[in-house]
Amino acid sequence: MKTSFFFFAVIVVVLCSTLPLSLTQRCNVKDQITLLRIKNSLGNPTVLASWTSNSDCCNWRYVECDLYNDRIKSLTVYSGSISATIPDTLGNLPYLETLILRKITNLTGQIPATITKLTRLKTLTISWTNLSGPIPSFLSQLKTLTTLDLSYNNFNGSIPPELATLPNLESLHLDRNELTGPIPDSFGNFTGKVPAIYLSHNLLSGTVPRSLAQVNFTWIDLSRNKLQGDLSVFFGTNKTIATADFSRNMFEFNMSTMTEFPASLSVLDLNHNSIYGSLPETLTGLKLEALNVSYNRLCGEIPTGGRLQNYDNTAYFHNRCLCGFPLAACF
Repeated sequence: MKTSFFFFAVIVVVLCSTLPLSLTQRCNVKDQITLLRIKNSLGNPTVLASWTSNSDCCNWRYVECDLYNDRIKSLTVYSGSISATIPDTLGNLPYLETLILRKITNLTGQIPATITKLTRLKTLTISWTNLSGPIPSFLSQLKTLTTLDLSYNNFNGSIPPELATLPNLESLHLDRNELTGPIPDSFGNFTGKVPAIYLSHNLLSGTVPRSLAQVNFTWIDLSRNKLQGDLSVFFGTNKTIATADFSRNMFEFNMSTMTEFPASLSVLDLNHNSIYGSLPETLTGLKLEALNVSYNRLCGEIPTGGRLQNYDNTAYFHNRCLCGFPLAACF
């Protein structure tokens, strides 16, 4: 009986091994053809050596298939050895939910318009590449996006105001580029969720739009730009902002008038601006984990209480006449 079972198992294994790949693989044939065309467009790099026509593409490196329909749902490529542009054929993966192209420093050109065919896309990350040119407004057609990360590239021009129409956006990373012009007024009218905003290390200029007062940000980073205006639009007891970094800009306003801060505020960085006046007493009621108001034009005594004395002098120094612990005593 055991011998018969052994021979039966051997026959099954032999038969399975002789079946055509198309009958045994999970990967959808159309997706496989598309991926092989993408590989060819990228110059057949060695990092994609596992992408071969005689293997199941659901087992390929950087590729993930959906467990229910076996269609490609994620393509995540991390490599510095690819020298090419983004292939138009990427738009032929209709079930793609995640597309990440990161740390491919020789990836050049622009984002192809065919990417708008990815109507299920939730995460789009193209970061640490040499892509350039303007950020295309057609990205606003990707209505299922929750994360848009275009940081650490060479994008230039203005920020497309149409990005505010993405109804499911939760985080927007446009930092570390060469973007110019003002923050779009439309960013005060997001049609869906209010995303965390990262716009630091660009060349943005102009006044922060008053429309942003209508938005309840939880996280915003505008640092290292050339922005001006009054930052009070971001604060108030009815707000829920937790992290606010406005450092190294050209903001000039009287901080004495900013008397209302949200209880949720834990990080406030205002260093290297032209902010004047004195520090409001209401800062003592906050549970700040980080504070930096150095390199401004502040005067008066640092309020006593809360966590304001937890920081060393670097959080306060290089102001016009700010005094009190941890700085020198006031006279």
